[in-house]
Amino acid sequence: MIYETAQAWRDAKAKKVLLFGMSGLGKTHVSNMLRDEGEWFHYSVDYRIGTRYMGELISDNFKREAMKNPFLRELLLTDSVYIASNITFENLAPLSTYLGKPGDPAKGGLPFEEYLERQEQHRDAEIAALYDTVRYITRAKSLYNYDNFVCDSGGSICEVVDPEDREDPLLTALSENLLMVWIEGSEAHTEELVRRFVRAPKPMYYQPETLQSYWRDYLAKNDVAPDKVDPDDFMRATYAKALHHRQPLYQAMARNWGITVAADDVARVRSPEDFDDLIATALEAR
Repeated sequence: MIYETAQAWRDAKAKKVLLFGMSGLGKTHVSNMLRDEGEWFHYSVDYRIGTRYMGELISDNFKREAMKNPFLRELLLTDSVYIASNITFENLAPLSTYLGKPGDPAKGGLPFEEYLERQEQHRDAEIAALYDTVRYITRAKSLYNYDNFVCDSGGSICEVVDPEDREDPLLTALSENLLMVWIEGSEAHTEELVRRFVRAPKPMYYQPETLQSYWRDYLAKNDVAPDKVDPDDFMRATYAKALHHRQPLYQAMARNWGITVAADDVARVRSPEDFDDLIATALEAR
């Protein structure tokens, strides 16, 4: 770790952290606070994915739907309207909408194979955006003179690395440049995260073998054809399983590559000074 002790963290002139954990536990909240109230550069992996790596795919998906409407089709073909994603750090709906949900097309579902293809696009984009983190540390300093840097990672980071491999290239690159900080939730948080996901889905990547297993189990359990699956019901069931599947992966990332802070403690952070104390306490406890 780049800060081995609490004192090393407190003495550092340039503090660099990567926050990881399930979406909804405070990564973006804390990152926004550090950016707004302190001299921190905020790098959002999901925003980078939705703009740099999947922005064109997202916009093309909007245009594909617009072309089905005769009125909008004519405007698009004559370059009379401009359609683009308005993704922000807080609103990742354009990316979630593109990734979609498998199931009944009458209910907005995608064919499962197409869903798998979009998942693979997301995997490639997530890996690339995570590698970009290191370059953005330099960019934040050289362009904007930011010493402090927070990477607001996506919840799927644990799906694209092997936390038990001490030579994992992505985790090696990240941990050599940032302190890896897991925001750990509880069972109570899990129930709330499922409710939030149902209301406003977040971008999710699932390893293909795991996703195919979830799909087969859902079809068998509900005795339903692939094109008759309720997309929302499948995503609810899959997300709940994913939360439990990811817990040991996050634990291994924290154990082998970083530190752990409790989501309840993160919720009480109100200032950069509070954040410094939170990280220092976690380093002391390690």
